[in-house]
Amino acid sequence: MDFVESKFVKEVSEITDNMYHQGWDERNGGNISYLIDEQFVREYFPKDVFLRDLELGFTADEVLRNKYFLVTGTGKYFKNVIKDPENNLGLVKIDSDGHTAHLLWGYRDGGRMTSEFPAHLMSHAVRFKANPNNRVIMHTHPTYTICMGACLPTDEVVFTRKLWKSNTEAVVVFPEGVGVLPCMVCGTNEIGMATAEKMKEHRIVTWTNHGIYGAGNDIDEAFGLIETVEKTAQIYMLTLGHVVNEIPDEVIIGLAKLWNLKMMPGVIEEK
Repeated sequence: MDFVESKFVKEVSEITDNMYHQGWDERNGGNISYLIDEQFVREYFPKDVFLRDLELGFTADEVLRNKYFLVTGTGKYFKNVIKDPENNLGLVKIDSDGHTAHLLWGYRDGGRMTSEFPAHLMSHAVRFKANPNNRVIMHTHPTYTICMGACLPTDEVVFTRKLWKSNTEAVVVFPEGVGVLPCMVCGTNEIGMATAEKMKEHRIVTWTNHGIYGAGNDIDEAFGLIETVEKTAQIYMLTLGHVVNEIPDEVIIGLAKLWNLKMMPGVIEEK
């Protein structure tokens, strides 16, 4: 069987095409990494035969060593993944020392993983410890979320409250709230560490003036989280300064009770 026909490549190809057509991933913006269990890798690669080695530029957490990841490539355009996945994606195995990624498939033109792969791996490590079923880290540039971040202080309680009060779906989809980082230099280990720290409590982290990171058990969940934040941010921005019917606190509390959700503390307090 050819790995290019695998469900993993198809899922990433389809979602990157979707995200590009949403207008979230201009040029080479955005990146995705997908943790794939060895049993599925073995269906396509009975044994490890590496094409070349790629340095990570940091030391991956022990929980990720000897694990396999399908990763979008650096400098690659999301719009091209569906047309040529073998050139725009790569399947790598993290070495036992945590310093190297061994390439099994992809990056046919000599490319390598996204420059933000270290940030992805830092978040993968945190999310894997919180929930071993988490498999996907997704980074994109959703327009209204970036707009909202530019209009609000870098305060995750404020940001989360504005979202929860704008759309009844928000608290149901992300009751743990949204982590918020100030504007930082992207593509660095520093922003990766800061994002991973937020990922201990949140599956969604916004990078002010830049974009958003989402984590999920699968492609649909990670995308669905981002999609819900972006839709809600759009509602907030389109109604900014004109809201008459804001969602009451008691309705948000009622939704949390109905769905037995543990809400982020300090955002909505029961009176």
